[in-house]
Amino acid sequence: MTHKLTLRNRRKSPLSPWKNLDWSLMLVYIGMTFFGGIMIQSVERNQGLTDWWQHWLTGGVGLLLALIIARCRYEVLIQWKWVIYILTNISLVAVQIIGTSALGAQRWINVGGFHIQPSEFAKVGVIVTLAAILQSETRVKLLEFFKVLMITAVPWLLVFLEPNLGTSLIFAAITMGMLYWGNVNPGWLMLLVSPIFSAILYIIYFPAWIAWISLMALIAWRSLPWGWLWAPIIAGINIGSGNIGQILWNLLKDYQKDRLTGFLNPEQDPLGTGYHLIQSRIAIGSGQLFGRGLYEGTQTQLNFIPEQHTDFIFSAIGEELGFIGCILVLLTFWFICLRLVIIAQTAKDNFGSLIAIGVLSMLIFQVFINIGMNIGLAPVTGIPLPLLSYGRSALLSNFIGLGLVESVANFRPRQNF
Repeated sequence: MTHKLTLRNRRKSPLSPWKNLDWSLMLVYIGMTFFGGIMIQSVERNQGLTDWWQHWLTGGVGLLLALIIARCRYEVLIQWKWVIYILTNISLVAVQIIGTSALGAQRWINVGGFHIQPSEFAKVGVIVTLAAILQSETRVKLLEFFKVLMITAVPWLLVFLEPNLGTSLIFAAITMGMLYWGNVNPGWLMLLVSPIFSAILYIIYFPAWIAWISLMALIAWRSLPWGWLWAPIIAGINIGSGNIGQILWNLLKDYQKDRLTGFLNPEQDPLGTGYHLIQSRIAIGSGQLFGRGLYEGTQTQLNFIPEQHTDFIFSAIGEELGFIGCILVLLTFWFICLRLVIIAQTAKDNFGSLIAIGVLSMLIFQVFINIGMNIGLAPVTGIPLPLLSYGRSALLSNFIGLGLVESVANFRPRQNF
């Protein structure tokens, strides 16, 4: 009798719909969001702004959405993949028609006084659509490979035209990561990105460009059907990309070239394109090992770094919390990635596994690019740092992605140890 009552009480537990959630992942998301609000408050302390509590409020709404999504079965999304895809593209088209502009780009839609950025939610829509398409394949064939590329190309182009180069790169990272996890031939992924590298190598070092073309032709010959036919085609595409890249580079104005290469030598234009990076490096370097202390960073408190609460929040962490604070942030992101990989490996089906990998690809690419541009290893692209940077649409999309992953975890087979 006692055993039956115990089982009955367990069934009535308010947490029973979420009994298999990855609570460590959920708590880390909550903790990082809370920490992000603290750093945003520090950045805006002397500016009279209150974005920090909006960050927490948005995080609370996102957490509620994540819990609701987590208790729903994610498999039903397979039937809605094309509806999700169409709505995603409609929202991106709406930006071009009724969107509002800021900072030289048209990326937002004003809904009831709130500025919504559809491109942020489009990332999650693309993840669901691609996962539904790839889930039935044990190994991605060439036809499915091109199908995935064409499906991704539509939202990618719409985002690129806003213009929003940073988010369009995230679409590429999501597609590459999910194709790789879908067991596509790795050589095809190299061939996919080869024209970009060909254009860069042609400008930088001609012998390396020749070697690259030869390597791509060899990969095409070995990995593609009718390799003897594809090898010269791939070589021709890379040759054309190199020459076109040189032509386009020469057509750019000097200031446009500086924007693309300014991170390599920001001192060339210390008051222009190099200003953000120089000030960010000064802030991070001045933090040394333990930092100057919360609310004590000179670069941060005196507002030397524009847009620090969004794209350059990591510089505030480096200055006020030092090397130790930066390492803890990196380790936390590493833990999130680890949990996402574990959920992907233990998912009950390919669809759930691919969703987890899509969210992982979205997250890890943003982390690398954002921190890279803060320390001078990547150009400034406007990609926020997940969970820490201020941005309501970006934060909500991250929590929606969390909800999908937690749904995968919640409905996977229970493991006994």
